[in-house]
Amino acid sequence: MPSLAIETHGLGKRFGERAALESIDLEVPRGCAFGFLGRNGAGKTTLVRLLLGLAQPTTGTMRLLGHDLPSGRAEALARVGAIVEEPRFHPHLTGRENLHVHAAARDASAHGRVDAALKRVGLGNRADDKVKTYSLGMRQRLGVARCLLCDPELLILDEPVNGLDPAGILEFRGLVRSLVDEGRTVLLSSHLLDEVEKTCDLAAIVDNGRVVVQGTIEALTAGGERTIDIVASPTVKAAGVLAGVPAVTRAIEYNGGIRATLAPDAPRDLDVVTVLLRRLLAEDIQVERVAPVTRSLEDEFLSMTTRLEHA
Repeated sequence: MPSLAIETHGLGKRFGERAALESIDLEVPRGCAFGFLGRNGAGKTTLVRLLLGLAQPTTGTMRLLGHDLPSGRAEALARVGAIVEEPRFHPHLTGRENLHVHAAARDASAHGRVDAALKRVGLGNRADDKVKTYSLGMRQRLGVARCLLCDPELLILDEPVNGLDPAGILEFRGLVRSLVDEGRTVLLSSHLLDEVEKTCDLAAIVDNGRVVVQGTIEALTAGGERTIDIVASPTVKAAGVLAGVPAVTRAIEYNGGIRATLAPDAPRDLDVVTVLLRRLLAEDIQVERVAPVTRSLEDEFLSMTTRLEHA
């Protein structure tokens, strides 16, 4: 089996003079949760629609589960479950009835997966209620249940946590991880940076129709300046002492303490912390807390998009 669930090269989509996507090179490995991350209007839904055959690309090539698109689309989509924007259902039918209607368009085995799919997304107790009584969050979960009817190798979910409360988002995160543990691939298109960071293994950041960076979550959050937060008193004296340490390029008062920015060639964080503590204690400065600042996916996103805006 090919190692990539999704592969695009030079993929582009134009609407008249406007480029919704431009030269997208994307590689989504099998058996992972992959975040396609960008602000609203960045081109995320356009990519999803291209992959599902709901729109035709202007340029480039696509492969889905090892099949060239569009020639192999029928074979590929037989094992793909997808939510595009808000999932739509027949409001006068129950959740269970809606899934059976959808199962009729799949193979015969899909009907046998309805009950398990409803239970898996937490709708077992509401399966026989009409969908018009469902909240937006419940309809989102019913959309995921519909995805599961084809026993998918790949799930493509466009903004799937819209309308979910914090408990629902936590449940959804666990659902995605359980699907990945089964060897399935989940492409999660979202503008929620924190959710992508907590749910996904890899991510690509898209801005103005272009993929600006992609890689593992660990690699994406490892770049940028290294900083350390220190709470010590007297604060002004501590900042002055830290500014004189060769490994520190800047030390400023920050949020009731001090934030020290490290030089690019500074030793690893643990060694730097030891040096800073020794210097502060040698100057009779009381130290309450020293902690390296963990860079988040939001930091990387803001850094990349701001850099592009001013390029």
